[in-house]
Order: sequence, then C-alpha cells, then structure tokens
Amino acid sequence: MSLPKTLAEDVSRNLVMVARLIDEDPEQAYAYSRIALRLASRVAAVREAAGFAAYATQKYSEALAEFRAAKRMTGSVELWPVMADCERGLGRPERAMAMAGEPEVQKLDKAGQVEMRLVAAGARRDMGQLDAAIVTLQSPELASSAVHPWTARLRYAYADALLAAGREDEAREWFGKALEADKDGSTDASDRLAELDGVEFVDALDDDEDEDGTVVAPAAADADKGEDEKSETDEGTDRAEDGDDAPRA
Repeated sequence: MSLPKTLAEDVSRNLVMVARLIDEDPEQAYAYSRIALRLASRVAAVREAAGFAAYATQKYSEALAEFRAAKRMTGSVELWPVMADCERGLGRPERAMAMAGEPEVQKLDKAGQVEMRLVAAGARRDMGQLDAAIVTLQSPELASSAVHPWTARLRYAYADALLAAGREDEAREWFGKALEADKDGSTDASDRLAELDGVEFVDALDDDEDEDGTVVAPAAADADKGEDEKSETDEGTDRAEDGDDAPRA
C-alpha cells in the first residue's frame, strides 16, 4: 500500500526510531511504534514493527495480534516462530508446540526452522519436559561445525538444557562451543562457563567497604582522614594552651 509522500516520511521516521531503540530502550521504541501504527495501520511493515516493539516490552497478546495482522497482509510465514513464542509468553506452551508441527514450519528458511526448534524446546521446558527439550534441540544444525548467525544461540540453549538436567560436564562442553561461535556477544556463555569453573567476579567497589560493610567513596575517605588529622592538631593546640604539655621549670 502506498502512502502520500509526507505521511510516508513521518511513518519512516518513526520506524527508524523503533529499530534504533528496540534493544536499548524498548519502552521508547514501543511508543514510536504506536505513532507509526496510528499513522499507517494498513501497512504490513508497520504492523510487524509494532509487533516486535510490543514483544520487546512483553506485551505478548498485543504482539501476537500485530504479527497475525502482518501475516495476513503479506502471506509470509516468516513470523511463525515469534508468534509461537508469544504463545509461550502468554502461558500457552501447548499452543506453541502445536504450531511447531504445522505445515508453515516447512516453508521457513533454515534460520526460521532453527528458531522454531528453539521455541519448541522452550515450550517443552515450560511444560516440565526437560528430556524432551534436549532431544528437540538435537539436530543436524546442532551437530554441524559450520557457524551461522543462529549457531551460538542453538548451542547455548542446548548447554542450558543439559545443565538443567544435571549433565554438567556436557553442559560445560556446549557452553564452550557456544562461546566459540558467539562472535557478537549474543549470549553470556563466557559467564556461564566461569560459573561452572567456580570463578567469582569481585566488584571493584568491594575494596572501598568499611568493616561494617558500608561503602566509602575515596573522596569521602580522604575527607574523613583530613577531619581526623585536623582533630588531632586541634587537640594538641588545646593542650598547649592549657599548659599540659608546656615545659616546666
């Protein structure tokens, strides 16, 4: 659907702000998405952006409605995995599992199919089916040594499921593999490995704590020291004036 030039520019500016803010300030991104939606609710890209902004702020019912609208407008199944994840967010993992078995999944590209597998495994865990979640993640994509944009997340999810099942050695191995594939820091695999190895991270502020646990800023500590030194000097002066320390004949 085409829009008048001025309106199209206004909509585009708001969509740009949604894309720019959705990771760092999802609430603000959501606000921009509502403006774009008010201006052009019949544009599929606007409905999709509004869906992702709602999803980022955990407004899953609203996100699902927007994704469904975008799907109707375009006929594309690209949003199928995130729609299923919205069902999980709404506390309906069984619906997410049902969607994982629908024909739409076969129409997804490889990245979409991996995403659907991640959602299905998450739904299994939601239902307390941990072993089934592990099996769901076992796939040719997981076994492959090739690295794709989704590889780190797939390996990480598998490692996390193994750890939840008490298979710590295997989990450590797969967190390591996730870290190897995680070129852009999309997971906290390095932190999880450190936790498994018993590495503790000490906050630098701990060095400035008093014995009673109160944190003392360096400037405040220096000020206290200065006050103590001043007090000692004043006491000495007072004693001298009183004659306590004056030489006696």
